[in-house]
Amino acid sequence: MMQLDSRPNRRLRCAIYTRKSSEEGLDMEFNSLDAQREACEAYIVSQRSEGWVATRERYDDGGFSGGNLDRPGLKQLLADIDDGLIDVVVVYKIDRLSRSLMDFSKLVEVFDRNGVTFVSVTQSFNTTTSMGRLTLNILLSFAQFEREVIGERIRDKVAASRKRGIWMGGYVPLGYDVQDRKLVVNEAEAASVRRIFERFIELGSATVLARELRREGFRNKQGTLIDKGYLYRLLNNRVYRGEALHKGKSYPGEHAAIIEADLWDSAHSILQESPRKRANNSRAQTPALLKGLIFSENGAAMTPTSTKKGAKLYRYYVSMDVIRNRETGEETAPMRLAAGMVEDAVVTEVRRILQTPEVVTQVLAALKRDGLGAYEADAIAALHEFKALWSQLFPAEQARIIQLLVRRVTVTAAGLEVDIRREGIAGVIREMVAPRRMEAAE
Repeated sequence: MMQLDSRPNRRLRCAIYTRKSSEEGLDMEFNSLDAQREACEAYIVSQRSEGWVATRERYDDGGFSGGNLDRPGLKQLLADIDDGLIDVVVVYKIDRLSRSLMDFSKLVEVFDRNGVTFVSVTQSFNTTTSMGRLTLNILLSFAQFEREVIGERIRDKVAASRKRGIWMGGYVPLGYDVQDRKLVVNEAEAASVRRIFERFIELGSATVLARELRREGFRNKQGTLIDKGYLYRLLNNRVYRGEALHKGKSYPGEHAAIIEADLWDSAHSILQESPRKRANNSRAQTPALLKGLIFSENGAAMTPTSTKKGAKLYRYYVSMDVIRNRETGEETAPMRLAAGMVEDAVVTEVRRILQTPEVVTQVLAALKRDGLGAYEADAIAALHEFKALWSQLFPAEQARIIQLLVRRVTVTAAGLEVDIRREGIAGVIREMVAPRRMEAAE
């Protein structure tokens, strides 16, 4: 115990701090925190002649480790100390306050700065002397040593259990439930996992598959829409092969496998390709956005072509006059255009036209004729959010919408001339607001 001010008639406000690492037993009528508090209150009563009085405020941390200072009860205690409301901190044992020597030194600095005394009712020492501080450091060192030994024992137990294929808790993967501390197959979710593997093999792209699943409203076990990162984790999770993992090594698990070896190997043969190569493969299968719509100034169709340099794919629209070596006279308009550039330019022009007042008026009038006037706000939002909605569509769906909205694209010396099918705009917008109508109906 630290030396206290022995002046009579001085009241010393004593704060009792209690802590327990786990929540086990906290719901009992008389738990560990109550036992610690009772011992501390008895000690304070024994020091009543010295002016000791227990504060009414409780500083309890049930279920919090002593390995760090991130504890609500301790934070409130330190705040009250800084406010000058406490003279003495009383604990049952030193390790209740902290099991870390470094953290405890920080607490001692706070105590010393505010003139607060620290007392452990089961460990008598005087920190005003060098021997008392040595005793305190020794006790704290043993507390930290005990915490590290317990951690090592837990890690060893987890490693041994993993090697035996035992599930040790934590994140429950899609496709499984937990019964009696074991993973059991959830047949409905397992079918979804198999479908994801099969669809990934068909598409060869996690990006495209993620978009498809998000459009379908597919959610993970936590109820959130999945993304590409989640798909990669799912496709690489060896739990689906009936294995238990520990520090990068896999062991035969107690649970049943969901994914057969052939399906797993097929998916991982694709994953072993570089992401850039898979992306280029996906682009090669992407339909040309302006196929059948783009023409040169003299009326010749411009057809989509592509070339490869190494792993990179380059797409173009080339005039049929060039492909068939036809004489065209003196042409000033380009006969060969980069596909990405011209497609982006057309989409930008479509987006600009969709936001013009006359088009907005036309779409709203069409909705009223179809009895959908209640969804005017959704239609206006779709027109103004076309860029965001467009980015969520599959390439094939983008091509279909362009076919509905664009009649013809003409390449001239001055630039591009985009002829819009105004009669098709209302139909496209109705499709875009359809999901919102379905949500409203539900």
